[in-house]
Amino acid sequence: MKEKGVTMEPSLLNIGFGSTVVAHRIVSIVSPNSAPMKRLKDEAKNEKRLIDATHGRRTRSIIVMDSNHVVLSAIQAETISQRYSMLRGTQQGQ
Repeated sequence: MKEKGVTMEPSLLNIGFGSTVVAHRIVSIVSPNSAPMKRLKDEAKNEKRLIDATHGRRTRSIIVMDSNHVVLSAIQAETISQRYSMLRGTQQGQ
């Protein structure tokens, strides 16, 4: 895979409790507290696009993928964003 002239291999981003997503497929990482995000989650569930990676814990972040899937995580959105930034930084430094 190529991004801005750099060859990349798919990198996995840890979203908690042994669950990972492919980093370059992430569109957004958001907090689940607002009404629009709750609607997004409900719509994804009704359309069978919801992936629950919380392992029974409280949802603390919602990750929207480029395939239009919605992934729920029990890790704070800020923590996942930091991990994503670190992962992107190491890829660009190669």
